[in-house]
Amino acid sequence: MADTSLADTVAPGGWHAERLAELRTELRQCGVDGCFVPRADVHQGEYVAARDERLAWITGFTGSAGAAVVLAERAAVFVDGRYTVQVRQQVDAAYFEFRHLIDEPPAAWLAAHAAGLRIGVDPWLVPPALFERLDAALRASGGELVALATNPIDAVWHDQPDAPLGAIEPHPLACAGRAAADKRRALATVIAARGAVALVETQPDNIAWLLNVRGADVPYNPVPQSFLLLYADGAAEWFVDARKLPAERAGWELDGVRIAPVEAFAVRLAAGFEAGARVWLDPDAAPAAARFALEAAGCQPLLAAGPVTLAKAPKNPVELAGIRAAHVRDGVALVRLLAWLDRSVAAGQALDERDVVEQVLACRREQAQFREPSFATIAAAGANAALPHYRVDPAAPAPLLPQGVFLVDSGGQYRDGTTDCTRTVALGPLDAELRDRYTRVLKGHIALATVRFPRGTRGYHLDALARQFLWAAGCDYDHGTGHGVGQFLSVHEPPQRISKAAVAVDLEPGMVLSNEPGYYAAGRYGMRIENLVEVVEHADGYLGFRELSLVPIDRRPLDLDQLTAAERAWLDAYHARVRAEVLPGVRALSAADAAWLEAATAPL
Repeated sequence: MADTSLADTVAPGGWHAERLAELRTELRQCGVDGCFVPRADVHQGEYVAARDERLAWITGFTGSAGAAVVLAERAAVFVDGRYTVQVRQQVDAAYFEFRHLIDEPPAAWLAAHAAGLRIGVDPWLVPPALFERLDAALRASGGELVALATNPIDAVWHDQPDAPLGAIEPHPLACAGRAAADKRRALATVIAARGAVALVETQPDNIAWLLNVRGADVPYNPVPQSFLLLYADGAAEWFVDARKLPAERAGWELDGVRIAPVEAFAVRLAAGFEAGARVWLDPDAAPAAARFALEAAGCQPLLAAGPVTLAKAPKNPVELAGIRAAHVRDGVALVRLLAWLDRSVAAGQALDERDVVEQVLACRREQAQFREPSFATIAAAGANAALPHYRVDPAAPAPLLPQGVFLVDSGGQYRDGTTDCTRTVALGPLDAELRDRYTRVLKGHIALATVRFPRGTRGYHLDALARQFLWAAGCDYDHGTGHGVGQFLSVHEPPQRISKAAVAVDLEPGMVLSNEPGYYAAGRYGMRIENLVEVVEHADGYLGFRELSLVPIDRRPLDLDQLTAAERAWLDAYHARVRAEVLPGVRALSAADAAWLEAATAPL
């Protein structure tokens, strides 16, 4: 699980009335009756730069997914099940209604509450598919969705941060495993086969993968913000701020790539193709503004899922080798963290959530090739752990008390791989209910970890395996079971998922996903057990999962009587592998931590 951080200066408290009044004045000047505010930037990524935190600026909500609608007399904020508690803590109910993003999406709310109204939206911040859904809902009730020439929040956000200028660097072939030119040629064949002359690529992680580069524009994601046009002959135009690039680029894989100013992207779409040209756009990822520009120029947008996202999903052997190596080092870091935590609690040392956040970063910084966290660490004590995407308040971190469990979900960006691991740790006495739920979560984790499945299987075919033991007790969790993960890219990488949602993507060998069932008792406690896994092919052609994360699973909260012999054997085998692969790195740093690891991975 991952959340996104936001500087305190972007959303201070006690300001809703003033900001809403300014925004409503601006909307009247734009000739619209309201506006739709997505939690998005022009690249439609989960993580955005500070200047793009418009939803947080107007509402105060800092989660990684959501939206708002502001009308003349009312406003609503929409979040999914991960954030139903957080939104009530951060957003003033006197100014915003709270709505569930899935159960009552913005389109449905607009149809019910904005009949006959003109609602504005920045077309660079919504993809074509979403624009069409919102417009259809409004038109059905006599209204209209209006593509605005300027963003109304930008017009009233007087101290909006500047655009990021993170330095771009090459991602060496020794880590990438495949030349950028080879990737472009392969994808050019796909583009030509669809009868298109070019592909519009706007997602930073796709561009970084395609060009074998990395950047530093977005928190926790080593990607540069830019745009790319990939042509059917394999040539490319990269629209990027030149200030991010070094003057000397020897060794970069940019042959056949023309570099242009980022401002030229919109101009190129409007005047760079012959009338009737077919240009490929992803309707769920590219900006609606790109579609409108192409249509105005007489082009024919091909609206179909972009090919780069799927092409980068199965990792090549070099990428997988790097990912595995990164997880061994990350395992050393997390063993160091958990050993420190156990010793500190046993000694009665006063700790709070912020101490754990700082310690996990210190442990990772000891490891080679570590660059930064892959998301804001979730260190949750007591009732805070019931919030799946909880973020520590630096001004008021909760103390770790000698009772119940503590949840720590963290990840690292290493130059050879991206990690994400969650462990739930016993701090003291545990009641029977908590033990039961923890055991059911582990049983679900093991069921998914050990499944074998044929080619053609999709994530939603497997999701119930992880939930079955919780379902048997009338319980569930309101988040997906698994998300894709990149290689020194995004910790949440589409298209593959394991969830209830019917995502039409087959699981293929080389894909990396998380396995993270959990349980959350609101106002009391929460738990999650998360490993990253790779999809592997067995000798008989069936597929399965192999663990990448190598971190002991706390056995103290378990009700061992609920585990079958096969489940006990899996846990012992997993711990034996953790011990074999991680112990040398731990022993090199600390004899005490090595002893802790040996005890934590001893057979049941």
